[in-house]
Amino acid sequence: MFGLGSKNIGIDLGTANTLVYVEGKGIVLREPSVVAKNTKTGEVIAVGSEAKEMIGRTPGSIVAIRPMKDGVIADYDTTAAMLKYFMGKTVGNSKPSVMICVPSGVTEVEKRAVIEAARVAGAREAYVIEEPFAAAVGAGLPVMEPTGSMVVDIGGGTTDVATISLGGIVSSTSIRQAGDKFNQAITNFVHSKYNLLIGERTAEDIKIQISSASVEAAKEIESKTIRGRDLVSGLPKSLEISAVDVATAIQDVVQDIIVAIKETLELTSPEIAADVIDHGIVLTGGGALLKNLPEVISDATKVPVFIAQDPLDCVAIGTGESLKHLDVMRKTSR
Repeated sequence: MFGLGSKNIGIDLGTANTLVYVEGKGIVLREPSVVAKNTKTGEVIAVGSEAKEMIGRTPGSIVAIRPMKDGVIADYDTTAAMLKYFMGKTVGNSKPSVMICVPSGVTEVEKRAVIEAARVAGAREAYVIEEPFAAAVGAGLPVMEPTGSMVVDIGGGTTDVATISLGGIVSSTSIRQAGDKFNQAITNFVHSKYNLLIGERTAEDIKIQISSASVEAAKEIESKTIRGRDLVSGLPKSLEISAVDVATAIQDVVQDIIVAIKETLELTSPEIAADVIDHGIVLTGGGALLKNLPEVISDATKVPVFIAQDPLDCVAIGTGESLKHLDVMRKTSR
């Protein structure tokens, strides 16, 4: 328990991880968006890091699930239980005002589900902010000025692309191609090429350690030993996987992200497009850390591309910063 009183909080409720920003304190919690439940009683056994350790290792009566899928709530009750746990851990029993980020492409129904889950979890009032706008604020872009900025937030469930000017989103595209799809592509590739079944955590480790957005650049990266279950013999097996294999596996996802960026630029006015060429595209989210991604995007769009400082924290920081404008949110939501 952090014992932070009745401070207002901003929550980056991600598909892979949840970050909590407390007003006046900054980011005080970052944990996996995972909940372990007893399937017979429905009781929550563990949340966050403790629950993630259980993925793939639970007995039949316990299941470790991620209640968020593709950036939106897939399991309402479990999401509410997870939010309640994280809020209790950061602000105790107080009822804070909560700002939660959502992908730019979500429906009104999906927004209401997030707001309602926060209220059930103990929020006095809850509001949502669009993820790319929060990411731009957290990255320190001049979002309130009459100049165009472009942000690409690559999270676990969604990639959100947006151009922003004068405090609002001018054009945006949200696709369900992001970190999880990289993992899935790696798993499928290893399955089809090597007849080896690997778990979610192994795929994640491969992505973090040796993946590259460029097949050519991957030739310079060392291979990695992985372990899984041989689909022919049914026995455990180890093998070497090359970075070129991994880069090849994720190419479709990389290209989908590039298409989303190009589509967003095509929807943008010439003036803002000119600003983006001047200032460059800023990458945020965990996917921004994919090796060689800035160069690959820059080659495809002919626009400079930069990784934000602390890309993993940008959305949470921006969501927290937006707490300063709660009065405006209250007026506009009436």
